[in-house]
Amino acid sequence: MRDEPSLDFDGFYAATYRRMVGQLYAMTGSLGEAEDCVQEAYARAWQRWAKVSRHGAPEAWVRTVAYRLSVSTWRKTVNRLSAHRRERGQGVVQGLNPDHLALVAALRRISPDQRESIVLYHLVGLSVEEIAAQSGVPAGTVKARLSRGRRALAPHLSESVEPAPAYRTDQGAAPRPSTGKEI
Repeated sequence: MRDEPSLDFDGFYAATYRRMVGQLYAMTGSLGEAEDCVQEAYARAWQRWAKVSRHGAPEAWVRTVAYRLSVSTWRKTVNRLSAHRRERGQGVVQGLNPDHLALVAALRRISPDQRESIVLYHLVGLSVEEIAAQSGVPAGTVKARLSRGRRALAPHLSESVEPAPAYRTDQGAAPRPSTGKEI
């Protein structure tokens, strides 16, 4: 199909979009992938519409770009999967023991500024002055973040802290402690 060179982009898009998605869906087997690649191809066509509209077949141009985008996405996916498979054979990553995982979980519960300061100071080994220079804040701010961050982390890392008992709201009384002798 040869499109009119004088056709405006909106008209071209409206006239060809559904057909283009259907064609690319047939090529890729994935409707989501087809829609994403076709949208990106139309975005590129719009940026170059003065040139693309004079092309002998603007629809073919968009279809070619969309298909090439899908192939590129497929190649990236294949490469990513093969990289993951290679890495999986490398063994366990050092430092991912239960204590490290508990620390990371606790760090997620404090503010990002405090987290950054604590990680840079305690795990990376930077000085307060180095952290201040890297973060762009005064050294006193880094010290305050470290102090507050340690206080905020303490309840999440302490083994002696027990969770508060759960109270039942339906009867208004706390559950009785278990003696282990119930039948």
